[in-house]
Amino acid sequence: MDRSAPVEEAARPIASDSMPAPGDWLERSLAAARRYLLGLQAPDGHWCGELEGDTILESEYLLAMHFIGRLHEPRIRKAGEYIRRKQVAGGGWSIYPGGPTDVSASVKAYFALKLLGDSPEAEHMARARAAVLERGGLDACNSFTKIYLAIFGQYDWDRCPTVPPELVLFPRRFVLNIYHMSAWSRAILVPLSIISALRPSCAVPEGRGIGELVADTYKPPRPTAWSAFFYALDAVVRGVQRLPQSGLREVALDRAERWTLERLEDSDGLGAIFPPIVNTIFALHARGYALDHPTIRKQVEVLERLTIEEPDTLRVQPCFSPVWDTAYAVNALLESGSRRDSEEVVRATRWLLERRADHRGDWSRRRRSVERTGWYFEYANPFYPDCDTTAQVLSTISRVVLPDAAERARCQQALYEGLEWHLGMQNSDGGWAAFDRGCEREILTRVPFADHNAMIDPSTADLTARGIEAMAEIGFGTEYRPLRRAVAFLKEQQEADGSWYGRWGCNYVYGTYLGLWGLMKAGEAPASEAMRRGAAWLVSCQNRDGGWGESPASYDDPSQKGRGPSTPSQTAWALIGLIAAGQRDGPAARRGVEFLLDRQAPDGSWPEEEWTGTGFPRVFYLRYHLYPIYFPILALGLYARKGSARRAHAGPARAALSRIPAVLEATR
Repeated sequence: MDRSAPVEEAARPIASDSMPAPGDWLERSLAAARRYLLGLQAPDGHWCGELEGDTILESEYLLAMHFIGRLHEPRIRKAGEYIRRKQVAGGGWSIYPGGPTDVSASVKAYFALKLLGDSPEAEHMARARAAVLERGGLDACNSFTKIYLAIFGQYDWDRCPTVPPELVLFPRRFVLNIYHMSAWSRAILVPLSIISALRPSCAVPEGRGIGELVADTYKPPRPTAWSAFFYALDAVVRGVQRLPQSGLREVALDRAERWTLERLEDSDGLGAIFPPIVNTIFALHARGYALDHPTIRKQVEVLERLTIEEPDTLRVQPCFSPVWDTAYAVNALLESGSRRDSEEVVRATRWLLERRADHRGDWSRRRRSVERTGWYFEYANPFYPDCDTTAQVLSTISRVVLPDAAERARCQQALYEGLEWHLGMQNSDGGWAAFDRGCEREILTRVPFADHNAMIDPSTADLTARGIEAMAEIGFGTEYRPLRRAVAFLKEQQEADGSWYGRWGCNYVYGTYLGLWGLMKAGEAPASEAMRRGAAWLVSCQNRDGGWGESPASYDDPSQKGRGPSTPSQTAWALIGLIAAGQRDGPAARRGVEFLLDRQAPDGSWPEEEWTGTGFPRVFYLRYHLYPIYFPILALGLYARKGSARRAHAGPARAALSRIPAVLEATR
């Protein structure tokens, strides 16, 4: 493919008072964008765009490399240059572009750079130190940062929150049972509990410590009643840990180690995400594994695969997103004119069918009656399929036509089994969470090590809307009780101003687009109150340039809701939402199309530097590098075909899926 070919008139703006975009402009834009997207498809059929996080990743990577004795390697030291280039004007480091200085990110960056040999008297280090001290110093860091600093002798272990390994022994009904915690917290905390109990240490060269970051002025936030209780309990646990090792402690450590090792099987690291992988390295070494042990070497290899090296810098991804990117890329191609049996679509579908989880992972603790499983997000993470990815894959592959009968039968079987798993994960409130069912005990957010703001995994509007779409695409309508319950949950989650909160994308623009899309797929009329209010909110926050944007700042500051520089991905979301609400021909949608056509690059892509993905609200954000490619294609494709909605339809998929066990309905 010639990716340098110009778009010609495709990027030409439509006059704001004109009729909808002339077909030739729109079709040229879509053709160029599709060529660009197809040029990124791997030979085996999948897509995987870069997934960018903040400098905490590079800082912790450098700490891990120091731990295993590789910090001196020139390739690894390039991560330091990447950190230096990301320092903000105020002296510290933020967790998203344009965001405020984050003290934990800044402390880790300062420490990593000092380990690399940066002089504390250097101008960039002096500015960083001032920014950290102004915000409370080391004591103002979050729990995970304090524990990491303690490993390297930079913080007192006795001042770190305790993560007792006995957590893995608590019975199912106990409030602190690990299966009441979110899957990502569980994967982080189990190896971290080994670290907390055994307190491994790694020496820092003379003069490379960060004692100068202690601030005498730090004042801890006033605790709530529950947090005060848990902090008191934490003090008791710390006192017990000073006693000679008991048999129970050794049993807990053995169980935590086995739990971790079991979940490394066939996986790209524990949970296939960065923090548990690093914690696994620290924890297993603390348990006596040599740094050259095959298990630790494998985790280091997995960690290295997450890095992206350039001539002067090295950056680290939190994980890979191939299943997610592939499902959405195919969906965008289908909505913009690709045939359902086209070669590129068929190759991608075959790849997706190979990426379904085949282990009874942590989710099965709460859904023992469900035998099948769904899709995971990454290349290899069989213990942790998630509802968001599964729903999107189901929606996508239900529309594809594979070339021969055997493949079509296999696809139908995958649809049947994937939907069975997804329905089994529906919560009692009618909604869906990400990884688990019934993971919503709010009290867990009060424990001392819960300040990463992700201890539980409750139902969310965005995941529920995607679940509705999957059921509708496969052929179920509102006569189907799980779909009705999901619609009811989605309507209950709509806010007073008509918007929906976006848990996994920034933020209300994302949630509102999916809320409207899900209701449309369920057959909701554009004239309904929920649809009218949602569309009105989107129109109300359209920017003067015709686009939409929303910063991660809206998670902290309600006044920033729906506000931010216009971005291609968020403009595409809003446009899809308006199309779903029956406003395809309105002036707001036309101006949104104008924005996308005007901002398209000559190679068919859309440049976007802003971050529109969400990991943990208020703690960790993401930039999906393919979002400004496949979402505009999806939106413009829908616009080009006049926003016609494919609602619930009877068909071969519906007939095959009618065999779903009645036990799923009985548990509702």
